[in-house]
Amino acid sequence: MTRRMWTYLLPVLMLCVLAWGVERFPPPQFESGHQVPQMATPLPRAAVWDWIDTGVLFAALCAASWLALKKRNRKWIAGLMIFSLLYFGFWRRGCVCPVGAIGNAALAAADSSYAIPAVVLAFFLLPLIFTLFFGRGFCGAVCPLGAVQDLFIIRPMRVLPALEAGLRLFAYLYLAAAAVMAATGTMFLICRYDPFVTLFRFDGNWNGWVLTASFLAISIFIARPYCRFLCPYGVILRNLSRLSKWRVTITPDECIHCRLCENVCPFGAISEPSKVLPLAETAENKRRLVVFIILAPILAAAGGWLGWTVYPMLAKQGGVAESAKSLGIKLAIVAGVFVGLAAAGKLIGSVIGRRQEDYEARRADCFACGRCFEYCPREQLKRKQ
Repeated sequence: MTRRMWTYLLPVLMLCVLAWGVERFPPPQFESGHQVPQMATPLPRAAVWDWIDTGVLFAALCAASWLALKKRNRKWIAGLMIFSLLYFGFWRRGCVCPVGAIGNAALAAADSSYAIPAVVLAFFLLPLIFTLFFGRGFCGAVCPLGAVQDLFIIRPMRVLPALEAGLRLFAYLYLAAAAVMAATGTMFLICRYDPFVTLFRFDGNWNGWVLTASFLAISIFIARPYCRFLCPYGVILRNLSRLSKWRVTITPDECIHCRLCENVCPFGAISEPSKVLPLAETAENKRRLVVFIILAPILAAAGGWLGWTVYPMLAKQGGVAESAKSLGIKLAIVAGVFVGLAAAGKLIGSVIGRRQEDYEARRADCFACGRCFEYCPREQLKRKQ
């Protein structure tokens, strides 16, 4: 079709789009002066759009995995990230979101009378399945929450590993609290306090805009703070990515230890080659490991006691029904034990590690963003060849 034909067709197509939104049957005119009230909420979308969104999510996950593992091109990954931000963020208005679907999944697991919508279940499971096989491509190129933060990475600062491990406990705590509150019917905590939904929908109160602006401002210096330290869905993805069959590799063949990948990664996800530790330090690490293993059940018990203590106060403020309080207390205890074991795992992981000879991207921490590809000399050499 020639350019001239498009010149005539485009105005016609635009008029068709505008005509589609015109009311086919205008409201009647009342002689008494009665005014037809405006719709307070948008009309529900057609069911076909739910499946279109699911198909777009599946295609985006396939593309993200292929671009990170085969194409190995940061520009294409960034392009997919922008598309996902526009589609799932601004066009889809951040809903359905795999992160917020945690609440639906928790409620469905606790309440047999609640039927989780098929599209919500698909959005919840698809990124988990892809992560189990291909790593965290969803985080790197498909999640709109991560994409909007990624655009603000300007002067990223390094976070000390010990501090980063401690800050990640907030994500475990957030996941546990959100699951308990959703299972007891208190609230969908993640959806209520989504830090970017105000931006995606261009509405919300002053507190919502302050929260959004705060996270974006922090993102300038700390890359993806919500993804790394608060995202409850990220907790699940992190642990699944440890088991992923395929993973992102920095270099296509051999590592020459240039450290360029380590310098360019804003997330601190590159681990350096293992060092030969002195005998004294090795013995000290063994003693710490024994102490941390003994401490694990103590931390689990402390977490369970904290959940048992705090939940009644939260239930009182949230207006939880009496019939759900007993279940809520049990779930709160389980959630507290979960957080306590997560803290113990962080301590144990600080003194043990896998032997490696090259610079590698840690499976749990790598967002599959592709930044390291562009800086690897071996990658550049391969592209020239």
